[in-house]
Amino acid sequence: MSSLYKDLKQECYEANMQLNALNLVVYTFGNVSAVDRKNGVFAIKPSGVPYEDLKPEDIVIVDFDNNVIEGNLRPSSDTKTHAYLYKNWPNIGGVAHTHATYSVAWAQAQQDIPIFGTTHADHLTADIPCAPPMADSLIEGNYEHNTGIQILDCFKEKNLSYEEVEMILIGNHGPFAWGKNAAKAVYNSKVLEVVAEMAYLTLQINPNAPRLKDSLIKKHYNRKHGKDSYYGQ
Repeated sequence: MSSLYKDLKQECYEANMQLNALNLVVYTFGNVSAVDRKNGVFAIKPSGVPYEDLKPEDIVIVDFDNNVIEGNLRPSSDTKTHAYLYKNWPNIGGVAHTHATYSVAWAQAQQDIPIFGTTHADHLTADIPCAPPMADSLIEGNYEHNTGIQILDCFKEKNLSYEEVEMILIGNHGPFAWGKNAAKAVYNSKVLEVVAEMAYLTLQINPNAPRLKDSLIKKHYNRKHGKDSYYGQ
């Protein structure tokens, strides 16, 4: 492995293996990338390689214009989406995409995930957004690149900050999550899946379940993320 990208490849490899260990992927579906801002590149899983066969040296290095810088395998088919997010959101260090069951179910239902409880509020104060299905003209165009546009358009329309809401559902497709590094992107993917399952079960028990009240949303978010946060060590 090239010494220049060895650590980046290892970070990306470990994050992808964690995605599999957390049962967030089926077969080879799903991917995680890790960025190196200084060199203007990111590492991403190669397309269609089973997790049990994946090795750190298989990870592909790509620049923000989707040129392969290092690697003998084709990068993930979602690479252009990752590149678009890195190009437009300077403060993210990792991006993850999964086909996790409950997250995908909400995406297929084209529904935002309502904030019903404190598990959700521990991580964000908004409903988890679901971007509307892509327009036909964009589907026929540069599809994966346009998925990135779809994500940014949804955040602009809903007036959301990518640094506060680190996850989204793509209508009829599935979830993307991001964070300060690849490990945090995986963490957010798991949180999204758990919250999606909890919200689904909540609506099965009570289809009219009320949204979490604002005072509890603020309390739970701020005790973890506010200026006077006190959760954890």
